[in-house]
Amino acid sequence: MVQYTLAQSPDVILSVPGKDSSKARDKAMDQLMEIMDEGKLETNLEEGFGPQQLIEVKEDLMDNTSGEDSVTEAVQILSNLASLKIKVQDSRNEALEIRQAIDVLFTDDSVTQEEVTSLKEGFKVLKSFAQNNMRYQQAKQKAQKAREILDKALKSPD
Repeated sequence: MVQYTLAQSPDVILSVPGKDSSKARDKAMDQLMEIMDEGKLETNLEEGFGPQQLIEVKEDLMDNTSGEDSVTEAVQILSNLASLKIKVQDSRNEALEIRQAIDVLFTDDSVTQEEVTSLKEGFKVLKSFAQNNMRYQQAKQKAQKAREILDKALKSPD
């Protein structure tokens, strides 16, 4: 579910199923036109107002969900973190070896075609590791909130 609002009327929220896309924005514009036709919108929009001027409402993932939904989402976030951690761990050693091998490019020593080919193949592993590591670091930050939500949900009532 994606939600949009207007800069001129931030209290108007247009909800459309799916993710932010041009199709979703068109549906939101249809809703906006209905509201305007019904006279429920007090703001006059200038001529030429289009779907690209809708503002996507982004709420904190954990703040707008209720009880069970927030727990389910927290578990999904932690599961994603676990998967990313495994990917990072599995490729860390190989990536570090490739990283050390790169140093040969910065010396005056000669290199063989095989070494260069091996390095080029290794760049793919290095790139994959670096991207997964960045995703893992970001997921770790999100997971802190998820862990707090689970801790709160698991706390026994006193």
